[in-house]
Amino acid sequence: MDELNRLDVTAFKEIEKFPYVFVLDDIRSMNNVGSAFRTGDSFRCAHIYLTGITARPPHREISKTALGADESVEWTYYEDPAECIAHLKELGYQLVSIEQVEHSISLMDFRPAAHQKYAFVFGNEVFGVNDKWIQASDAVIEIPQFGTKHSLNVSVCMGVIAWDFLSKFSLKT
Repeated sequence: MDELNRLDVTAFKEIEKFPYVFVLDDIRSMNNVGSAFRTGDSFRCAHIYLTGITARPPHREISKTALGADESVEWTYYEDPAECIAHLKELGYQLVSIEQVEHSISLMDFRPAAHQKYAFVFGNEVFGVNDKWIQASDAVIEIPQFGTKHSLNVSVCMGVIAWDFLSKFSLKT
């Protein structure tokens, strides 16, 4: 870790995070939850919100994939997504669901504002983002795909979204 110049958990908790959070709503795979923490740590996510049936740390299956990131990234659980939506809106986040729906915009066309905070919402692996989240969202983004499949694994989506956001965000700062 020293050679890779990585932060330890204490330093990670103290350093300023990028202005985005992940929201995991009804994610059924603990491996995907663990991957969210690992991706969130990697891309200095400010917080992870877990809602609905999404599993919560501490859990062996989450930790196995998170590789300790469930200790570094702050998280909050809401059983009721409506409470999480209200909380995020109160904090000034723009809600951005990641889903293939009518009127979604391509990730390539998404332009984050310089002084805005974003909450990226990821839904159930089978059913996608819940309509409550879609209706509350300020935008819905679709990741362009060029193969035969119509979806990506939710943990892959998180990495794509985080990297895209940070690469576009860094151009504005």
